Amino acid sequence: MQIPILIEPIAGNGYRARGGEPLALTAEGGTQAEALANLKVKLQVRLGSGAVVVPLDLPSQAHPLAEFAGMFKGDPWIDEWKKSMKAYRRKRDKDADKP
Repeated sequence: MQIPILIEPIAGNGYRARGGEPLALTAEGGTQAEALANLKVKLQVRLGSGAVVVPLDLPSQAHPLAEFAGMFKGDPWIDEWKKSMKAYRRKRDKDADKP
């Protein structure tokens, strides 16, 4: 298992290593490697005491409007409507150019 760890310098020329949830632990050390090693020990203690990290798969849910997608495909009324809208837009564009 790999988890992202943030290692950052702290006052006093040391470093702090910390992980995020669900293993939000922090450890400090004189060097980056020492801080990381100290954090690793804390993580091993936590996991060794019975804690486990497991993945959880959730089923994806369809969008509530997905059943309506494509419902007008092949509908001759829609083709007429599109033609009418196209003609209307052309007329509006011509009228917009007039002073």
